[in-house]
Amino acid sequence: MTSRTPAAIAGDSFAIIRRRLTAEGYSFAPPIAAVVERIIHSTADFEYARLTRFSANAIEAGVQALRVGAQVVTDVHMVRVGISAARLSTFGSAAHCFVAEPGLAAAAATAATTRSALGMHLAAERGLLDGGIVAIGNAPTALEEVLRLIATGTRPALVIGVPVGFVGTTESKAALMQLSAPPWIVTTGYKGGSTIAVAIVNALLRLAMDAPATDVD
Repeated sequence: MTSRTPAAIAGDSFAIIRRRLTAEGYSFAPPIAAVVERIIHSTADFEYARLTRFSANAIEAGVQALRVGAQVVTDVHMVRVGISAARLSTFGSAAHCFVAEPGLAAAAATAATTRSALGMHLAAERGLLDGGIVAIGNAPTALEEVLRLIATGTRPALVIGVPVGFVGTTESKAALMQLSAPPWIVTTGYKGGSTIAVAIVNALLRLAMDAPATDVD
């Protein structure tokens, strides 16, 4: 069996991705390319080249926030555990998720909402959303709550709104894309998911560290 290092495999994978994107007529500026290519590398789905949208200076805002130690708040633990803790710790940061907080499930049932939505509310109460990065890959209700908090004055440094599903998903993303602030990154339509949210944050971390896009964790 031929021996191949993870770095070599990653390098070949990104070369394939770039050739196909070029063949299909896509050309992205370097910071955007780093994010789109990382999403495709994580999913093997080239449709994300068409679906991924960025507000003005979204990548720059995310990178700058990470470099000054912004905290990352996620809607589900699957997103939290996928984000590179080692890279976050370089900047004195960490990823947080509050869906398993004591009493939150009962509170969500009483309020007829989801734990992910109340988790975002709790993160805001603890001062983690202002100046932080929000990464939502699963629950449209979490994105809806973030939008409500923004409307009442909360100001994340960046909102990554890529929930997946059929109920409230497209509507919550469309509402986020109407905002001029804070900056946002979105995948349009029903597609998205925890893998996408993780890929975006990890791509931003690589950019913040000036690491090659093909680096492996």
